[in-house]
Amino acid sequence: MLANYLIGLREGLEAALVVTILIAYVVKVGRRDALSRIWAGVGLAVLLALGIGALLSYSTYQLSFQAQETLGGTLSILATGLVTWMVFWMLRTARSLKGHLHHQVDRTLAGGVLGLVFVAFLAVGREGIETALFLWAAVQATGQNTFPLLGAALGILTAVALGWLIYAGMLRINLAKFFTWTGGILIIVAAGVLSYGFHDLQEAGILPGLHALAFDVSGAVPPDSWYGTLLKGTLNFSPATTWLELGAWVAYTVPTMTAFILCSRRRTPRPTTEVGASAPLASVNA
Repeated sequence: MLANYLIGLREGLEAALVVTILIAYVVKVGRRDALSRIWAGVGLAVLLALGIGALLSYSTYQLSFQAQETLGGTLSILATGLVTWMVFWMLRTARSLKGHLHHQVDRTLAGGVLGLVFVAFLAVGREGIETALFLWAAVQATGQNTFPLLGAALGILTAVALGWLIYAGMLRINLAKFFTWTGGILIIVAAGVLSYGFHDLQEAGILPGLHALAFDVSGAVPPDSWYGTLLKGTLNFSPATTWLELGAWVAYTVPTMTAFILCSRRRTPRPTTEVGASAPLASVNA
């Protein structure tokens, strides 16, 4: 639940920041009539994310066991790639996000009516698709249906509240530290999802070594114990791990975390962020 709360919080806050920037800018330039287009794009993006989540959840029940494991493993690997790209993308481009969005808004306001709807849809839809896919993979990895979704929903609600407080000028967040710490944690979570994706492909018979265990600590960490459930729900830890799963985890975590730390140290961000209708000229420093 904690890992999925973090996913919902981080992805939701990114989307909330985008919406906040768009709303603050159109208010600043005196185009409040364009607000309905922004919300229309946001609404379509949310519907798309929910639709993808529902499709993934209910379509797999019609598949055979092998097909389910193959699809689950493939999508887990894809979800890991998307989350990794998202972490590094935010690390690299967050400083120019505000200016980039302003440029897009200027172009669309001067163009067609649907342009701003499309901008909001793309900006929020990207986060929504990533969230839906990664949460689905995380649910498959933990084998739970209720708590991961509840954690993600609470994270998204927290992000919406933070976005509103930032817009109202009542909250200043050090987004540099927030995205750095959550990015590092998400890399660990993504490594667990990737490892479980390889396990699914082993279950499907596509990859070998299903019974070649690197370690089995089920006696010390029973899967049905509270701490076993906690480790599974937060880090996707499996008490019985194959050599292929362990190799995938190490091969992903070591170079990815090293690159993330090096990229983080090269950045010199400003300490806080302030975006709102009352302070529309303030920058988003991530």
